[in-house]
Amino acid sequence: MAGDVQRPSGNGEPDNDRQLPYGGFEQGPIRPPSEARSLLIRVTRNCPWNRCTFCPVYKGTKFSIRPVEHVKEDIDAVHRHIVRLAKQADQSGRMSRREARRAACPEDPSELAAFAAAYQWFFAGRMRAVFLQDANSLVVKPARLVDILTHLRNRFGSIERITSYARSQTVARISDADLKAIADAGLNRVHIGLESGADPVLETVKKGVTKQTAIEAGLKVKRAGMELSEYYMPGLGGRNLSEVHAVESADALNRINPDFIRLRTLAIPGAAPLFEECRAGRFERCTDPEVVKETVVFLQHLDGITSTIKSDHILNLFDDLEGKLPEDKDRMIALLRTFLEMDRWSQCLYQVGRRLGFFSRLKDMDDPSAMALAERACREYRITPDNVDEVIHAVMARFI
Repeated sequence: MAGDVQRPSGNGEPDNDRQLPYGGFEQGPIRPPSEARSLLIRVTRNCPWNRCTFCPVYKGTKFSIRPVEHVKEDIDAVHRHIVRLAKQADQSGRMSRREARRAACPEDPSELAAFAAAYQWFFAGRMRAVFLQDANSLVVKPARLVDILTHLRNRFGSIERITSYARSQTVARISDADLKAIADAGLNRVHIGLESGADPVLETVKKGVTKQTAIEAGLKVKRAGMELSEYYMPGLGGRNLSEVHAVESADALNRINPDFIRLRTLAIPGAAPLFEECRAGRFERCTDPEVVKETVVFLQHLDGITSTIKSDHILNLFDDLEGKLPEDKDRMIALLRTFLEMDRWSQCLYQVGRRLGFFSRLKDMDDPSAMALAERACREYRITPDNVDEVIHAVMARFI
């Protein structure tokens, strides 16, 4: 709730005058899908804004910044377990994951969370990438963030990428010199939730930023020499603002030219304030075909940029809607038009099959066994073209 959030002081960082004792290794609730193999290091807890009506993740929580020394202790704890795992592997020559877990797992229960993080990173991530949690690590004072990044780099020489979420409003307040210092210390990719480039949409969903500020923030990240991922949320404008949402978002991204444009189709779980807006009829959400039409408009208006489009989330209807601009633009639009040209029953089957995991792309409908599963699900749950969107909305809400 808004009243539970500790508001930033004048320098953009909440006041944390009282440092509590170190309580052990922490990890937050979310990270981008692209960071699935990354070590997760929690720098802040929850979200300093926490008002976006489409987001349920941090509602009812209080924002705080973890003391630098606590973050360093987390890093050191992971380092200790990495050293133990490496020694065990060296002693045996070749060691299975089960053998390593049995040999190196600590007896102290307070060490188990750090060990689990180290174990996953050692075997799955090859210790190449780190993601700083939670929702906006750049709210930390630049000097403190540089201290954390430097400690990370000193502890783990194998790191190739350190990434964080950030709000446009926060980035816009950081000086170019400080942002460059953060980049030089090792933060080399930033994820920003543009969500929309249309001011009416941003205001409606209480994003707390304007289109112009979002553009300025994106350009600042690029000037600092960091990779930039910007998120576009198809459907966020609802039926009333769908076109302006698509056109203005494309215009904002044309001005930024981020390295990645990541699609995150709107889903509205019960914990999101937008759910009540829907129930009251003040927000009319789009159907899947309407979202696809909006995405066509969005892609058509992307122009003069070299970004890579990524569709790396189950909320999206097509996981193969990916490509490099400008060369793959026509192919991506053609894929969406193929779906729009299908009859409603075929669209219904694909929607159900995709959200239940039978399909990931349109060509999967050529698989008779996958099609049989989709058809069976529609029969058993009485899903038809007339009610499929209601069913799909309920399924998507569970993915968040």
